[in-house]
Amino acid sequence: MNNLKSFIFPLIICLLFSQCKRIDDAADAKKVGACQISVNASSKVDGLALKGLKIVLENFAEGFRKEMQLDGVSTQVSGLIPGIYSINISGRVENANGETYYVNGSKINYPVLKDGEAVDISIAGTKISPLIFSEIFYAGTSPFYFRNQFYEIYNNSDETIYLDGLYFGNVTPGNATTVKPLWPSEDGEKYVYVERLWKVPGNGTDYPLKAGESFVISQFAANHKLPLYNPASPIDGSSSEFEFNMDNPNFPNQPAVDMVHAYYNGSASKGSLPQFLTPVFGGAFVIFKVPAGTAYDPANDPNMRTRNMVSSSTTLYAKVPREYVLDAVECGDNANSINGKRVPSVLDAGMTYVGATYNSQGVARKKAAENEDGTPVLTDTNNSTEDFERGVVPMFRRHGSKMPSWNHTLRK
Repeated sequence: MNNLKSFIFPLIICLLFSQCKRIDDAADAKKVGACQISVNASSKVDGLALKGLKIVLENFAEGFRKEMQLDGVSTQVSGLIPGIYSINISGRVENANGETYYVNGSKINYPVLKDGEAVDISIAGTKISPLIFSEIFYAGTSPFYFRNQFYEIYNNSDETIYLDGLYFGNVTPGNATTVKPLWPSEDGEKYVYVERLWKVPGNGTDYPLKAGESFVISQFAANHKLPLYNPASPIDGSSSEFEFNMDNPNFPNQPAVDMVHAYYNGSASKGSLPQFLTPVFGGAFVIFKVPAGTAYDPANDPNMRTRNMVSSSTTLYAKVPREYVLDAVECGDNANSINGKRVPSVLDAGMTYVGATYNSQGVARKKAAENEDGTPVLTDTNNSTEDFERGVVPMFRRHGSKMPSWNHTLRK
């Protein structure tokens, strides 16, 4: 009986893979050749040419990996060991208007057993912003010191970008929660809703940010390590480019440029709070620019503000059209907080976190590559779970980004 089993089992395997060439050694797959398939890619975004995108096919059971570029709509892939594959297509492409998109599509646990078969993969795309959050420190420092919060933003493109008029907003609700606000039905999926808006000042060309440069907006742009603040702070924020000045005499105005306050509860007034504090548990943040020639002023336009329809609160939140958003990052308490996402998945599909409050830890975007001048190319897949390192000791210009020439510390 054992001899019979020994004969039948290899026979079944041979019949299963009869339409593929025989392989005796996985390492010789490229040389011998096995199954050939045709990968047919189709884009959900109009006007994107898919040629040149990276395609990776991995057979984890055999330890086999093949990487190549798409030829176009249909790409022939040969030399595959029969088995179960993860097939991923990804990359950056431009449309006819010069807008850059990050696109990806995949097949998971896909059986490649038949020679010559076609695999159809649909490619989704998200417009890539040249400006991205590169580091965020929101958790504060023990005991209960939160004045050292900051947000660093990086020019991930290869062109100079003018920051004048760039908006920063903190998304509502402040903490991740499964108890969702209810927004007006007529809004559909058009907006992100923010509690407070700030804007970079300038006349259009006052604050250029060159490729590979970053800038920092601090809650309070002081040296937090001084004895009168918190010597345990990991951050000296005195070199920040901008600060959120709330006119609090206990925390006097610093040399950093003041952000322009644009909106809070239906008005451009800063309100009565003595500070601009975002949640130490983890807030959600957006940066955006209003298209040229478009009017946007939620403080004076009632159509661009609203309230939570299931709350008794009369607080009014600003509506930010999703197409204005350049980057969004969602932070939470821990990994489970993703169940309470506030940011639409099309803007940020994931969430990052540090796991505690007042632990002097932050989140920093991962480095994907390096430009010729040594400045980083940072990971940007619109998924904060994947794009950010968690629980890092916060620092300015972590990966070697440069300080803009107009930083006040360079003018002394």
